Amino acid sequence: MDYYPAPGRNHLFVPGPTNVPEPILRAMNRSNEDHRSPAFPKLSKSVIEDVKQIFGTTAATSFIFPTTGTGAWESALTNVLSPGDKIISFLIGQFSLLWIDQMKRLNFDVDVIESEWGAGADLALLKKKLSADYARSIKAVCIVHNETSTGVTNDLAAVRRILDGARHPALLLVDGVSSIGALDFQMDEWKVDVALTGSQKALSLPTGLGIVCASPRALEAAKTAKSLRVFFDWADYLKFYKLGSIWPYTPSSQMLYGLRASLDLILKEEGLHNVIARHHRLGEATRKAVHAWGLKLCTQKAEWNSDTVTAVVVPSHIDSGDIVKIAWKKYNLSLGVGLNKIAGKVFRIGHLGNLNELQLLGALAGVELALREVGYPVTLGSGVAAAQAHLQRATPLITSRI
Repeated sequence: MDYYPAPGRNHLFVPGPTNVPEPILRAMNRSNEDHRSPAFPKLSKSVIEDVKQIFGTTAATSFIFPTTGTGAWESALTNVLSPGDKIISFLIGQFSLLWIDQMKRLNFDVDVIESEWGAGADLALLKKKLSADYARSIKAVCIVHNETSTGVTNDLAAVRRILDGARHPALLLVDGVSSIGALDFQMDEWKVDVALTGSQKALSLPTGLGIVCASPRALEAAKTAKSLRVFFDWADYLKFYKLGSIWPYTPSSQMLYGLRASLDLILKEEGLHNVIARHHRLGEATRKAVHAWGLKLCTQKAEWNSDTVTAVVVPSHIDSGDIVKIAWKKYNLSLGVGLNKIAGKVFRIGHLGNLNELQLLGALAGVELALREVGYPVTLGSGVAAAQAHLQRATPLITSRI
């Protein structure tokens, strides 16, 4: 049952959880089954192997945990580091803040490089700190690829160039929760040691899977890491991989069937390259709409623009929370609120996962209505028209219909 029923479908445009498409819902609509049966490993092995493609890796080993991105964070940290190890991490928004909080509570020594919310990671300061680390005491560099609270995407290739330029052996750990499967991600090329994502973002699944990929160097580090770990221990998974039964504890079979359907949609039906291009197209259209409304992005430079979420700054006399409330209450449109220090100042439009141009245009129309409701003098249709003009030029024919 719906606690707050409304006609039609809810227009879900938060930056996760995302829309779950019909093929995934159908794939998950099944009863429980024996995960120790001779048949189940075929499904398990297929998703464990194929999920690596959205990470851009053939060399890494993947682990699929029944958890959220927060659990995947913990798995990434505790399997390769020991208490007291020094980490450099970047604070650029709410989710990087939460990961840093987790690092501290796990008793790591965290050197925080903080930037203004809306800016990307301060890579010049990273270069300075790595170059000065003659003792090689820094064991890891941790970075959020796409900071969902501010709509900022960091340049991971540049991070790798800095590490290589300093000839520094620190591990590179990346939160790709709102990027992997939607933005270009090249784990092998960028020599990322641990990358992670969650099922409820680009994969367009319900919340419930935390997916981690570990490089050979990360697996080697795990052999000597002394952090306490049980549920998230890679060693247990590796043992069961060798046995062929795959799972050290009971997995969610329905989520795995959903993951199989999601990977088929991304890798086979649309193609990962086309998925990434679609997200860029929708991101650009959204940014053009914001400009047409006369509003500004939270993202301070175009080089940091995110193609999965746009954070919009509102005038000081308007509470962005009111826009989110009226959009949901009157137009059945779900937008993202501003978080922490930008609460009330920013609202967020998610354009992430399995969605198309017309779905986005409907959401942008809803935003315009909500803006008018709170007293912002937007010209109705202005943002929609700007987005339409871009999409009409940039949208190709659907591949299967050429």
